[in-house]
Amino acid sequence: QVELVESGGGLVQAGASLRLSCAASDNSLWKVAVAWFRQAPGKEREFVASINNNGGTTDYADSVKGRFTISRDNAKNTAYLQIDNLEPEDTAVYYCAAGPTTHTIKVVHTPWGQGTQVTVSS
Repeated sequence: QVELVESGGGLVQAGASLRLSCAASDNSLWKVAVAWFRQAPGKEREFVASINNNGGTTDYADSVKGRFTISRDNAKNTAYLQIDNLEPEDTAVYYCAAGPTTHTIKVVHTPWGQGTQVTVSS
């Protein structure tokens, strides 16, 4: 089972961009799909985006299409979430997880880690 660590969050102003990273503890990330989720204060965790093992297939929640881009660099054992034009509504803890496929990763994935905090001020 691959273990993932999120990083790259921070406190930014609305309109700024952030690139979140999801780093694997070993060289097994190339085998699995990766997904990003987020949990805003007072809300349940929600799916954000996913990418398959080789990067050829991506999926996004409707709410983030156009501003969020998921990518990966298997040589670096890292997946990314580029967030452009951040809005206060994007404030949340962002988590990544790995699973067998993008079709099932919303419900079948690695345990939650600590996530990385994104805070957007207006």
